[in-house]
Amino acid sequence: MCDETQLANMRGELSRSGRMNRRSFGAIGTAAVLAGCTPAQEASSEESAMDASGVMVTPVSIPTDAGTADGFFYHPAEGAHAAIIEWPDIAGVRPATRTMAERLAGEGYAVLHMNPYYRDVSGTQFEDFAGFAESGGFQTVGPWREKLTPDAVMADAKAFVAWLDEQGAVDTAKGIGANGHCMTGSWSFYAAHAVPDRVKAASSMHGGGLVTDGPQSPHKLMEPGTAYLVAIAKDDDEKDPEAKTVLKDTAAEKGVDAEVEVYDGNHGWTVIDSPKYAEAAAEKAWARMMALFSSL
Repeated sequence: MCDETQLANMRGELSRSGRMNRRSFGAIGTAAVLAGCTPAQEASSEESAMDASGVMVTPVSIPTDAGTADGFFYHPAEGAHAAIIEWPDIAGVRPATRTMAERLAGEGYAVLHMNPYYRDVSGTQFEDFAGFAESGGFQTVGPWREKLTPDAVMADAKAFVAWLDEQGAVDTAKGIGANGHCMTGSWSFYAAHAVPDRVKAASSMHGGGLVTDGPQSPHKLMEPGTAYLVAIAKDDDEKDPEAKTVLKDTAAEKGVDAEVEVYDGNHGWTVIDSPKYAEAAAEKAWARMMALFSSL
């Protein structure tokens, strides 16, 4: 997860280059073009809408042990597909992360893009990462994040998997994938541990806290029946150079299929409205994620 030092560096870049949504939003446009789609239309109430690429999007409300989780469900207009749970980074669901979820659906997946902070707030809280960085977002989400324990995340994952398995757009004969960025990078590990018979591919993009001393450290929960992609940021590796070795060694000991790599990008490089977005490295990580999910 990004720390306050990394966030301060991002704010410095924003002050030099301008707000991402006004001066650098071209990165989002590039990603959408690469996906062969345009941002999905907003759907009102619980109604579905279809974008120009043929991807359907529906606002969803899913009951959980902690309340009602809100988010969006993206999927191709026809057929049943392998499902992916896609969590955003620390700044939450917003236009950029929705574009990324839509792109994933355009690749032929049924994608559930969920608000990680639903226990406290619903909907979009920050217009873009610049808004998060410039408005004290790190401090704002702090109390919300305290509730997101491993047990809470695993309970959510169980609810989301159960909901997905009831959808006609989901092929239940195929495994489910999970992907998270930043603070949610560990959540794909938790999802696989919570529902190992269904979550068969777990992807972590510059995820934080993957190796800790605690009994619920994500690396200790790796499931032999799940394939993993761990894309590590260059600056995260500099802070904790041993983590990648622990992840690789643990995977080998457990007989887990895991791809662990340090990328040429700093924390946030995969998120298209991040000041650290690095297109070449992001596209490489995307390609490896597609290879991972192709096994579902």
